[in-house]
Amino acid sequence: MKEQRVSLLEKTELFVLDMDGTFYLGEHILEGALEFLQTLKETGRRYLFFTNNSSKSAESYIEKLRRMDCSIDSSQIMTSGDVMIEYLKHYYPEKTVYLLGTPTLCESFQKAGIPLTEERPNLVVVGFDTTLTYHKLERACSYIRDGAAFLATHLDINCPTEDGFIPDCGSFCAAITLSTGKTPKYVGKPFPETVEMILEKTGAARDRTAFVGDRLYTDVAAGVNNGAAGLLVLTGETKREDLDHAMVRPDGVYLSLKEMGELLRG
Repeated sequence: MKEQRVSLLEKTELFVLDMDGTFYLGEHILEGALEFLQTLKETGRRYLFFTNNSSKSAESYIEKLRRMDCSIDSSQIMTSGDVMIEYLKHYYPEKTVYLLGTPTLCESFQKAGIPLTEERPNLVVVGFDTTLTYHKLERACSYIRDGAAFLATHLDINCPTEDGFIPDCGSFCAAITLSTGKTPKYVGKPFPETVEMILEKTGAARDRTAFVGDRLYTDVAAGVNNGAAGLLVLTGETKREDLDHAMVRPDGVYLSLKEMGELLRG
């Protein structure tokens, strides 16, 4: 068993790392996380941070990581918001969007040339809107009933924090679905749009790429459902006992990034 877990790590050339619950929790970096990155560098491997959390921009995460003594540039991080922007450009060029998102996400969409509107949109896009109000929710439901397409940055139900879990994008979408009878098109992990965008951006081989995270249905599934590896760490949402009845089976299970680094170093 240990040999298989080591072999999975050794064959991987690109590690796609989740953030909340995997690399840090809240404002605190998890033990051994920085050392894991150093091990990847020393062994000639690459890493990319990817978070489904669309409430902040990549620049915000770069600054947050910097405060944790982790210095990366914009080529080493992506969010589900970034994937949605590219998806809209490709499939819905010039279509107007009513966005349930934070001011930061709205700014990212505007900078990318996505036309946002408050009136009669072609599309409703839901993100992890920590500024959500009943008015926004009511408007989104009304526009979807009137025929606007329904999309969402990611399907996470809850977001982990230092104080427990808080409602995430998937929870908002569930409320909208119950009201309208419509289900959204999701991007983010574990969907192919995210995996393809990462592979295109990095040039990595699919069978040499591993998605690492604490959630089975997003982080791990992104790998196992799309021809890459899905590696679970037990520092966040998923506990070992959850695996007994899980529909998603990780290729490897590790206590933490710290343990992964130790196994790679031998």
